[in-house]
Amino acid sequence: MSEDRTFDLVIAANRLPVDRETHDDGSVTWRRSPGGLVTAMESVMRGREGAWIGWSGNPGDAPEPFHQDDMYLHPVPLTEREVGDYYEGFSNGSLWPLYHDVIVPATFKRRWRAAYETVNRRFAEAAATITATGGTVWVQDYQLQEMPAMLRELRPDVRIGWFNHIPFPPVELFMQLPRREDLLLGLLGADFLGFQRKPDADNFLRACRQLLDVSVEGDEVRLPDGRIARAAAVPISIDTSALAELATTPQVQERAAEIRRQLGDPEHLLLGVDRLDYTKGIRHRLKAMGELYAEGALDPRTVKLIQVATPSRERLAAYQQIRGEVERTVGQINGDYSPIGATAVTYLHRSFPREEMAAMFVAADVMLVTPLRDGMNLVAKEYVACHGDDGAMVLSEFTGAALELEQAHLCNPHDIARLKDTIIRAIESPIADRERRMRTMRRQVMTNDVQRWAELFLAALAAAPERPAQ
Repeated sequence: MSEDRTFDLVIAANRLPVDRETHDDGSVTWRRSPGGLVTAMESVMRGREGAWIGWSGNPGDAPEPFHQDDMYLHPVPLTEREVGDYYEGFSNGSLWPLYHDVIVPATFKRRWRAAYETVNRRFAEAAATITATGGTVWVQDYQLQEMPAMLRELRPDVRIGWFNHIPFPPVELFMQLPRREDLLLGLLGADFLGFQRKPDADNFLRACRQLLDVSVEGDEVRLPDGRIARAAAVPISIDTSALAELATTPQVQERAAEIRRQLGDPEHLLLGVDRLDYTKGIRHRLKAMGELYAEGALDPRTVKLIQVATPSRERLAAYQQIRGEVERTVGQINGDYSPIGATAVTYLHRSFPREEMAAMFVAADVMLVTPLRDGMNLVAKEYVACHGDDGAMVLSEFTGAALELEQAHLCNPHDIARLKDTIIRAIESPIADRERRMRTMRRQVMTNDVQRWAELFLAALAAAPERPAQ
C-alpha cells in the first residue's frame, strides 16, 4: 500500500477519533468519538498538520484514508477475530486487569498474544508508510506496546514516542505476564516513554532493570546497542480554556438550571461520570450512598445523585457483570429510599454530547470521582474547569489526578465508612473552604492544560539522543 502524502507528525492509537454512522439512505458520515484520549489528542492536533492512524470501529476491510476536520485519518483494518483476540482478549482481558491491580483476574491465551503482535505490526507498517523522513510518531496507550520496536525496525530515521494513559503495574504484578520481556523490548523501541505519574514511570524502569539485560540509570534505559530510551511522568490534561468557555455560555447555564429543576431543585446535587468499568468504583460509591440514605445522614428528598455510566466493552463478560450489579444496586436504592415521583439516584447508561456534560458539571454541587485505580481521570479536571467556586470534589487517592488536585476531598474508595465520611464532609464544607479549594484546583488545571502536556511530551521526545551513544 502506498500513500500520496507523508506527515511530520503521526498519531497512532487503537481507534480513530471518529465513529462511522450509516444513514437510512446509505450515506456515511463520521462523528467525533467520546472519550478522554480523543478529547485530549484532538485539541493537540488542532492547528498542526498531521495524521492519525487507528481502527474505524468496524471489523473487515478498512475505509479509504480521508480528511476530517483538517486531520488526515488513516484507518487500519481488523478482522472480527482480531477484534476478539487483540482488543477484547489480550488488550482488555490480559493487560487491562493486570495494569489495574488485578481487580478482576487477568486471563492469558497464546492466541490473544499472537493477534496482538500481528495488529501491532500492522499499525507499525501503516505508520512507516505515511511518516515523513525524520518525522515523529506518537504512539498511544496499552494496546500498542509492541509497535515502537516494530516501527523502529522499519523506519530507524523517525522519532518515536509512546504515552501510557493507564497505570503501569508494579513489577511483581507485571511478572505474571507471559513473555513479559518482549513487551518491555517493544516499548523500548521508543525514544521517550511518557507516564501519568512518577510511580508508573518508576514501575516501568524497575521492570526493565529486573527483567532485561539493560542498564538503568535515573530515568534512562541504555540498550545493548548503545541506544538510550527515557521514561518520565508527563501528566495528561484537558482543553481547559475551551471547556471553561463552553460552561459559561447561556445555553449551558440554562440547561444546568433546567437539570436541577427536573430533579426537584435539590439542596445538594451529586454527580458521578464514568465509563461503565469495574475499575471506576461505581459499586463502592453506590454502596456508600445507599448506606447514607439508610442511616438518615442524607435525605433522598433533598440530596440527589446523577450517575452517568458510559457504555464500554459490552461484549466482555466482566463488563456485563458490572452493568448488572450497578443497575441492581441503583434499583434497590431507589426502591428503598426514593420518594414518590422523584428518584434518589438518576442512572444514565449512555453517552452525552460535550454541551450536556458541561451542563451536568455546572449543575452538580459535589463531584464524586472514586475509581479503584485510574491513570489520570480527566473527568475530575473537567469538573474543575466547568464549575464555579462553590463546588466540591470527592477524589480517589488511586487516581493520577489526586497528585495534582490535592485540594479535593481525597478518599480511599475501598474504605466505605471513610468514603461516607468524606462525602458528608464535602457536602457540608463551608462556602469559604469550598471556594478556596476550587480556586486552587482551577489554577492548577488552567496552568497545566492539554497543550502544555503535548508541548512537554514533544519537547522531551525531541531532546532524545539522535543516534546511539558511543
